[in-house]
Amino acid sequence: MLTTPFTAASLRSLLTLVIAFAVMFIFALPLYAGPKLGYQSFIVGNAADAPQSPGLTNGLVLMGGGTDVDAAFQWMCQRAGGGDFVVIRTTGTDAYNPYIQQLCPQMDSVETIIITSTTGANSTYVSSHIQNAEALWIAGGDQSTYTNLWRGTAVQSGVDYLLNSKGAPVGGTSAGLAVLSQFIYTGERGSVTSSQALANPFHRYVTLERDLFQSSLGTNKLYDSHFVTRDRMGRSLAFLARIVNNGWATQPRGIGVDEETAILVTSGGTGTMVGSGAAYFLQAPGPAQVLAEKTPLTYFNVGVYKVPQGGTFNFSTWTGTGGVAYTLNVNTGSLTSTQAGGNIY
Repeated sequence: MLTTPFTAASLRSLLTLVIAFAVMFIFALPLYAGPKLGYQSFIVGNAADAPQSPGLTNGLVLMGGGTDVDAAFQWMCQRAGGGDFVVIRTTGTDAYNPYIQQLCPQMDSVETIIITSTTGANSTYVSSHIQNAEALWIAGGDQSTYTNLWRGTAVQSGVDYLLNSKGAPVGGTSAGLAVLSQFIYTGERGSVTSSQALANPFHRYVTLERDLFQSSLGTNKLYDSHFVTRDRMGRSLAFLARIVNNGWATQPRGIGVDEETAILVTSGGTGTMVGSGAAYFLQAPGPAQVLAEKTPLTYFNVGVYKVPQGGTFNFSTWTGTGGVAYTLNVNTGSLTSTQAGGNIY
């Protein structure tokens, strides 16, 4: 049996081939940054920055948690006009990537960035990818982590840039919804229930902050999610009373969005419902009648407008169509409604 000895030239050719396959393998892997950098990045699609679409149109998606609403993401992608869709969060996985890519084949890429420290939140990579996004989604999680890790960082300034300068569509669900309003319930010590908040509006679980992101549509408002499913009407009333008491606003407004439900809001303030549930638009009349430590809340004449599927609500005029208006009253911690049947929802 004859064998052909390896020559120097053949060895060089073999080495070149091995290197070429190694390079191809590396570039075939998803983009990933280790935890030492303070963030992890996962991209599907084209990793290069896509050119901004001339049809880029802003908009705001307010989603109430639970199962995501397909139509909300499709609306964002339509307004993005293609380009890069970025998801930010502090924990979790890249599960949004294939989901959004399937719903929005026109997008050049979908990227999830898991930002786990202020170092990551200030990194050049995170800053540039947020600012270069044509659509941005803030996933659910823990809103106290978002406020603690992102305040005063490039994440904060980058999201503000998308909202106020670039005019890209931005949205959030659950914790991601909570941080898009001017006033934020952080829940950093625990999630307060309506019964706890009505019995004592200064309960240790009532933790409020403000001004993480600057959204004109979120000004003077507090957003809450999982609204009917987790019976959060009572706690939202306590939050509004506390906001007035803090001197942050004289007549703040609240928006409660139920699970599997989203509000699609244009820059002019017109909100349209998608999904399966309803949203509740609250108007505080001013200070509470009784608001004190370890004392049940008394708060009269809080206006509510309930918008079901098929209805709309205008954030600028604070009026709606296709819904029902009623008034809520809290008397020594007991909540009643003027709606038919006394239903608070």
